[in-house]
Amino acid sequence: MPLPEKPLAARVQVIAHRGASALRPEHTLAAYAQAIADGADWIEPDLVMTRDGVMVARHENAIGGTTDVAAHPAFAARRTRKQVDGETVDDWFVEDFTLAELKTLRARERLPDLRGTRHDGRFEVPAWDEIVAFVAAQSAALGRPIGLIPEIKHGTYFRALGLPMEDALLAALAAHPYTRTAPVEIQSFEVGNLRYLRERLDPRQPNVRLLQLVDAPDARPFDVAAQGGALRYADMLAPAGLRDVAAYADAIGPNLRAVIPLDEAGRLAAPTPLVRNAHAAGLQVHVWTFRPERRFIARDGWGGSDPGARDEAASVAEMRAYLRAGIDAFFTDDPALGRRAVDGATG
Repeated sequence: MPLPEKPLAARVQVIAHRGASALRPEHTLAAYAQAIADGADWIEPDLVMTRDGVMVARHENAIGGTTDVAAHPAFAARRTRKQVDGETVDDWFVEDFTLAELKTLRARERLPDLRGTRHDGRFEVPAWDEIVAFVAAQSAALGRPIGLIPEIKHGTYFRALGLPMEDALLAALAAHPYTRTAPVEIQSFEVGNLRYLRERLDPRQPNVRLLQLVDAPDARPFDVAAQGGALRYADMLAPAGLRDVAAYADAIGPNLRAVIPLDEAGRLAAPTPLVRNAHAAGLQVHVWTFRPERRFIARDGWGGSDPGARDEAASVAEMRAYLRAGIDAFFTDDPALGRRAVDGATG
């Protein structure tokens, strides 16, 4: 039975997925600036660690697809093959570079066929400290809080390299005046690091929350798999699993199709009970990821046939369907459209 529709509410939070990544190369200060200008409530820096122990923003530790590293002859020999979270990856890796070396690279668009390359070569790879300082300045200038929702990427992998991020991130949050009071939500697809963080978070610092990300139902969190555990993401989304997650996290982050799946025709089907069950367990639901190109949107509202074209009306309509299903926040590559969906604007 479909969930009852819920009135749209401004409290639903718009999270800029890697910044305004539909408009600028992801995880650059330019992408975050665009997202903030477009009204995002939160920006998302995915964090990985350099060889000299500095947290920087990249979606993965492999950087061949999002930087111009391949164009630097001095780094050609650093291309290598590694096992990352159980997968073989042939690329250049951030942990083989110092921050100073990374700063000689420039960001590239991850999806050039869809979003073009006009901004390639313009922006640096930002460090976490730079991002915090930038967001703090933007918040002060605009007179509104801007949340930070860092994701710890490949936690088990980096810990095995002697580059753990959990304590480094907690120390960085405590060190900057902005992150001592501004909204912060730490996210991970792993479980053990979130439990570790819960034990070490100061209960007097309620601005820091934890988000358990959830991947494909039959997959297991990598730290669980590495220890021979059987816990699957599907188990975490069952009512008993949600109660277990609520013991250490404040929110669950599923793929958006876990809330409203698609039918065989690619249209939105009836909502699942996930939102209701998560709320009953005391968890918020933060879904990922809305993108403005048709190939990522349910076919219900397509205004044309080109799957690679932007379709703003269809994207907004889809987001509003999820708002009615009761979600509390959502990740989007285009925060301006997210803002329009939440606020009910049409322009």
